[in-house]
Amino acid sequence: MERDVIIACDFKNKEELYEFLVPFKGLNPYLKIGMEIFYKEGPELVKKLHADGFRIFLDLKLHDIPNTVESAMRNLAQLGVEITNVHAAGGIKMMEAARRGLDSVEAGKNTKLIAVTQLTSISQEILENELLIKENLADVVKTYALNAKKAGLDGVVCSALEAPIIKELGLISVTPGIRFADNSVDDQKRVATPEYAKELGSTYIVVGRAITKAEDPVSAYKRCVKEFC
Repeated sequence: MERDVIIACDFKNKEELYEFLVPFKGLNPYLKIGMEIFYKEGPELVKKLHADGFRIFLDLKLHDIPNTVESAMRNLAQLGVEITNVHAAGGIKMMEAARRGLDSVEAGKNTKLIAVTQLTSISQEILENELLIKENLADVVKTYALNAKKAGLDGVVCSALEAPIIKELGLISVTPGIRFADNSVDDQKRVATPEYAKELGSTYIVVGRAITKAEDPVSAYKRCVKEFC
């Protein structure tokens, strides 16, 4: 099975990101470009990173009415990124619209489209008391993943703890909330180590602070690759 480590590049601006990437020259790791830096630097950042040989997971989590999502995805498709995503909570029709938007542009036809099931910061308590969803968290994730499959998506974003469910459905799983055993879990609830994520069947792991805040980010990245790939 294809597996890879994606570095979550949650930096304030492109200058911070480029400085971080200097020692990675030649390694060209997979990068997650999220809302914080994309909203600051825009599509040009993605174009430059692609030109420099980096693969990109564009993590913008689109969530709106189907027509708006389809139009937005049509624009994002022109960037030709490897992976991008929507929120599964938008429903099947919205996810189908996102798929149409991507597929309508030649550069987007090879982009994997995935859906966020539940954020790794969401616990059973939050699900029930704040979101008023009384179902078991694992059951919610499975149902959202089934909806994504019905909509023609390639996979989902989920906790590594839920990766076995996703693997059974024949979908890829992109799993954030990855920490080394000696790391803090910070603001995430459902976390796993790279080694455990591999055992659980994650396709990709997204690793942020465990790499970006490490004393030696390159060594931390290589440790992730060794434990997961």
